[in-house]
Amino acid sequence: MNSLNVNRDEMDDADFRAEFRAFLAEHYPAELKQDFHRPFRRLRGEPANDWLRTLQAHGWRAPAWPRESGGMGLSFRKQLIYHEELEHAGVARIIDLGETQLGPTIIKMGSPEQSEHYLPRILNCEHVWCQGYSEPNAGSDLASLRTSAELDGDEFVVNGQKIWTTHANDSTHIFTLVRTGKFEKKQQGISFLLIDLDTPGISIRPIINLAGEDEFCEVFFENVRVPKANLVGELHQGWAVAKALLGYERVWIGSPALAGKALALGEHLVQQLGLEDDRGVMDELAQLQADLHDYRLLYSRTCDAIADSGKAPGPEVSMLKVYASELLHRLTEFNVEVGAEYGAVVGDVAIGGDSTADMQADLYWQLMMARPVTIFAGANEIQRDILAKTVLGLQA
Repeated sequence: MNSLNVNRDEMDDADFRAEFRAFLAEHYPAELKQDFHRPFRRLRGEPANDWLRTLQAHGWRAPAWPRESGGMGLSFRKQLIYHEELEHAGVARIIDLGETQLGPTIIKMGSPEQSEHYLPRILNCEHVWCQGYSEPNAGSDLASLRTSAELDGDEFVVNGQKIWTTHANDSTHIFTLVRTGKFEKKQQGISFLLIDLDTPGISIRPIINLAGEDEFCEVFFENVRVPKANLVGELHQGWAVAKALLGYERVWIGSPALAGKALALGEHLVQQLGLEDDRGVMDELAQLQADLHDYRLLYSRTCDAIADSGKAPGPEVSMLKVYASELLHRLTEFNVEVGAEYGAVVGDVAIGGDSTADMQADLYWQLMMARPVTIFAGANEIQRDILAKTVLGLQA
């Protein structure tokens, strides 16, 4: 059954939730579920693609895409339910940039030929996409990027380097911002280009992070020839293309789900180590619980306002990304502090010193995996600048 044949957006919210929950209970592999022992688990490679194909086969893929483009065509409110049920079922997160970023960009700004070619290949996982934005000297200040693309007949010739490219080593293609011209404003002269990673002249070098994962990569381009037809939007207008969907990205990144999982780990840790009578520990835990409670209300009200307005998120959603990421830092730091010697162990350890203990966790791993969240998708310093200028009206 395909989502084109069933319009689930017309379902009652409760019926929609119940149907998706039943589907996940039946089809999501139990061995892949997240739990509080390793709360930030991500699926990648073929396990991720297998699960995405399962969603596609049953009409549960691409909730935000229009039905005519092969998606589910869900309202924002039903998209929230969709994501809540994924979290409720313990579905491991997947960084599916083809679905969440590139697909909507092509739908909104691409040509009919690009939609016809790329969208089905995203949905069936024939194409797996990564994002090539950041460079060694252009991270949060993305407009300073230097990777060049010079037009030579019907092809662009690309030279330069991208960095912090998540899962490039698992991807088949990359959508990237490149410098195609020089203008007075540095945001001008940037173009949005689609590149096959098998093209001659491309090399990928994984970067091992502090958690021991190779999620990030460097991608090098040396005289890489890319068809002109792979340009999305107008030449030199890639900045507008890239910004078109940032609001929605920050809504989903701002979800309290990860913080909730980190808090559950902390609560279980306190019980396992018998720290319920430690006033200092319990005061700090109570503060974190209260802060997460408040944030969940803020997130819910913000999402309700977006759903009720029917408009794209405004700059105020930057506060979600700031608060959620910094709360996650505090929670993972609390877990390591409370875990004492167990927090310094790399790898799963039986908490409590008993090899038969019912709690195994890698506190160091979750601390290190939480470190980048204040940096990616726009560093929190940049988000604060956005809030100061566009929400509070403060002068630069």
